[in-house]
Amino acid sequence: MDVIYREEGVAEAAASVAARLADAPARLAAGDPTLWGAAAEPEAAHRLGWLTLPRSSRELLPELDKLVERAGAEGLDHVVLAGMGGSSLAPEVICDTADVPLTVLDTTDPHQVRRALDDRLDRTIVVVASKSGSTVETDSQRRIYEQAFRSAGIDPAGRIVVVTDPGSPLEREAAEAGYTIFLADPDVGGRYSALSAFGLVPSALAGADVAELLDEAEAVLPALRLTEGNPGLALGAALGGAALAGRDKLILEDQLSEINGLPYWIEQLVAESTGKLGKGILPVVAAEPRGGRDELVVAIESDDGDVRVDGSLGAQFLVWEYATALAGLVLGVNPFDQPDVAEAKDNTARVLAQGPQLAAPALVDGPVEVYGETHAKDLSGVLTQLLHAIPPHGYLAVMAYLDRLAAFDAPIPKDADFEQMTEAWTAADAQTLRALLAVRTERPVTFGWGPRLLHSTGQYHKGGPSNGVFLQITGAVPADVPIPGKPYTLGELQLAQALGDQRALLDRGRPAIRLHLTDRVAGIAHLLAAAQEV
Repeated sequence: MDVIYREEGVAEAAASVAARLADAPARLAAGDPTLWGAAAEPEAAHRLGWLTLPRSSRELLPELDKLVERAGAEGLDHVVLAGMGGSSLAPEVICDTADVPLTVLDTTDPHQVRRALDDRLDRTIVVVASKSGSTVETDSQRRIYEQAFRSAGIDPAGRIVVVTDPGSPLEREAAEAGYTIFLADPDVGGRYSALSAFGLVPSALAGADVAELLDEAEAVLPALRLTEGNPGLALGAALGGAALAGRDKLILEDQLSEINGLPYWIEQLVAESTGKLGKGILPVVAAEPRGGRDELVVAIESDDGDVRVDGSLGAQFLVWEYATALAGLVLGVNPFDQPDVAEAKDNTARVLAQGPQLAAPALVDGPVEVYGETHAKDLSGVLTQLLHAIPPHGYLAVMAYLDRLAAFDAPIPKDADFEQMTEAWTAADAQTLRALLAVRTERPVTFGWGPRLLHSTGQYHKGGPSNGVFLQITGAVPADVPIPGKPYTLGELQLAQALGDQRALLDRGRPAIRLHLTDRVAGIAHLLAAAQEV
């Protein structure tokens, strides 16, 4: 595993914090929770288990082998993962890199959930993954699948596998239902759990070689005890030192890497770990560097950045976790808590209990309603307003509470023109919107799918530097999905999550506009056309 500084300024920034990190390898190797100070010690004391996962997680392998063998014997070849944030992002990277199929449900979008339900239910096995055991999205997906299995005459006990912490509500419910249970290490936080049961169970079921993943991580462990030649120390010093020097926008580049999707996992790890107390490092994924003085470009296995990070996937997981923990130390924040996440959850619960209190839209432009403070006369004017509102060292965050996998439903006909696009929303369209807005500003433009962003960059949005501008996108739900045992549907939950997060942003003085597509197909075409006119 190698971390190479390719720019003199990075080396200088890393050297500037070297004294603060001099004893970090020895203290981390000893599991010292006092490293981040007295205020962080109670949390850190129960969050350092990730340091030994490359070895301790091997205890899971025999039971995992049995589970994989049983699933294969029963013809259960459609693996669905119901999980959010740290429970889903690592397995997605592992399976994409191994080129094995895994259906990831980190959403409350009814269309995306319905698509998964309609896909080979008779051959489906579901991994329900939640550290707390009370994650609302995961609980909803579990309830929906339980009912679907029963309606099809299938015993859920043979089809649902649970990954959770010991003593969680989910463990108790799973035991009563007779589900297969894998207990994770309670001393590992969600975003540091890539090499725990949360990362390994769904990946192994999908067909990835998780023993090899642990081998890769274990191979780098000895280097993490060193003060010289320590890739985690080198990367952590670069991230933290650069951020202190004003280079707090982390541009992640992986186009030449054989590892697929790693920046999206890094995004959650870095943003949620460092974005608090008005500080933080903002990861920017799938975007070209703009040459800004606040940018640090880190490239995975290529020379296209200021820092080059080479290594296998298992090693990358462990080294990035190590580096992020040290970057938190440099910035003076606790890298293991998420103090600003609960507010959006509480707001969501209030919306669900009271119903959405929606004022009239500030503007209606065709199939798009605009909610928020604006004096613009049309949609392109709203987008222009948001771009102009970005402060000199700020960023624009686009957050779409829509179906992120719709691209795989029905391709756009070759002869269709721009105004005749037939798909509700595609990943390609999402990047088109981000790119259209990015070329009209010198500031970074990020893109996230809701509600999964609430378990990722959401902490940074609310707890990090107060220089973000926010554009939410929601859409009408013509075919909703009820949640068994709950008085609300998936569509109602999805909208409540968007409204709850918008309220949390506005309460902190962050500019936030919500665009609601009254017709998803026409609304997206109209939105992209408006972005072209900005």
